[in-house]
Amino acid sequence: MDTHAFFEAVGVAFEFAGVVALAIGFVVALAIALAVWVRTRSGADAFRTLREAFGGVILLGLELLVAADLVKTVTSNPTLTDALVLGIIVLIRTILSFSLQVEIDGVAPWRRAFVTGPEVLAHAVKKAGAAGTPGTSATPDRP
Repeated sequence: MDTHAFFEAVGVAFEFAGVVALAIGFVVALAIALAVWVRTRSGADAFRTLREAFGGVILLGLELLVAADLVKTVTSNPTLTDALVLGIIVLIRTILSFSLQVEIDGVAPWRRAFVTGPEVLAHAVKKAGAAGTPGTSATPDRP
């Protein structure tokens, strides 16, 4: 097998893995959301679970499809047009990935440290204060 055929097969394998990840991930995310709905009878919780789980699956699928495009373009004899098309595809998929990540986390990546750090600190202070106060619970408010 020559190197061109090998890398062509690698590109196809990445594409296949991306599609399989999306298909299986959707089924798994749906099953998890259904389990949440059966346990809690809350459609909102089930929907949130489905959205978060499938959002992560879409991110994985997009990354695999970008890898397939990169392998195929780099290993072929790319023209300027091929490189521009690849750049546009990668840009679109990167914007989609970024948007999905913000949607899943609820905060932009550069703000995550500012949001989660103070939350953790406030929770620790609250827990330490509650541990010393009679009649209060030292258990966290959230899991």
